[in-house]
Amino acid sequence: PTTPSAAPWPGPDRLARVLVTGAAGFIGYHATERLLADGHEVVGYDNLNSYYDPALKQARLARLNARDGFRFVDGDLADGALLRGSFDEFQPERVLHLAAQAGVRYSIDHPFSYVSSNLVGFANLLEACRAVPPAHLVFASSSSVYGANRRLPFATDDRSDHPVSLYAATKKSNEAMAHAYAHLFGIPTSGLRFFTVYGPWGRPDMAYFSFTRAILAGETIRVFNNGELMRDFTYIDDVVTGIVRLLEHPAAPDPDWNAEDPVGGSSNAPFRLYNIGNHSPVRLMDFIRTLERIIGREAVLEMAPMAAGDVHATFADVEPLARATGFSPDTPIETGLRRFVDWYRDYYRA
Repeated sequence: PTTPSAAPWPGPDRLARVLVTGAAGFIGYHATERLLADGHEVVGYDNLNSYYDPALKQARLARLNARDGFRFVDGDLADGALLRGSFDEFQPERVLHLAAQAGVRYSIDHPFSYVSSNLVGFANLLEACRAVPPAHLVFASSSSVYGANRRLPFATDDRSDHPVSLYAATKKSNEAMAHAYAHLFGIPTSGLRFFTVYGPWGRPDMAYFSFTRAILAGETIRVFNNGELMRDFTYIDDVVTGIVRLLEHPAAPDPDWNAEDPVGGSSNAPFRLYNIGNHSPVRLMDFIRTLERIIGREAVLEMAPMAAGDVHATFADVEPLARATGFSPDTPIETGLRRFVDWYRDYYRA
């Protein structure tokens, strides 16, 4: 295979070519907006599936299509030939892989959607990177990989081989697949374990989105585990800043990595894993009370037991990310939720 280019992230005098999968998705849309604002050229790749309302994805895409420097490919990662053609034509210098079948609970009843998108699709992406090597591949993992691990905060050096949902298992598999390609073919690769990302233009299947809709409509919301859950809510602008900064720093082999005492976050291959979270978990009931204050009305609550596939708490150790990029998320939950509610009321005329 061709050796990946060691070219640094271009300065303002030259565009970088970035391929973003899942560009019409929540994180993909915001990341693409930031890259375009910074003057880079982006090809967005998305299949616009109906896991949630495609109209929201189309609205995000319409905003991107209005920007200079953006091109869109309507394609499924499971179509390896189409994906490879996009790599051949565009020759991306950086690849940001955010496309996936999302959702912990959905994976219980729709397992093959995850196999097709998260496993077959990711294998096709890695093969495309093998054929047309980028200077850096950054891919989305998830805090769900920590699974049954109850030691907090979650650190990338911790064991993460006890997933409690198929979604988590596919994300853990992605990390292993990516490491193999980094080792075999020298593709600089970094994985980001996202922790409960929220904000404007978000995903309707996420709790903050459905809770806001229900409170405004006076409808009941289900509160799992009787509200005794903790989540490290991470505001979208912080996530995008972390992504863009990480794209600038291709992974390199860790000279201190010890094969006789290996740790999970680094490697003797050009491979790294990072948590990206607010490192400040919020109790679910406190989260709901904050939403109530911002919206100006009380929620109608239905207490429910723990949902299958859920974990009790998430809490990110972000020190490795801060060392690599000089940045760690810090937007307070009240600030981020207020921005989301303002967007929601404007977009849905609520």
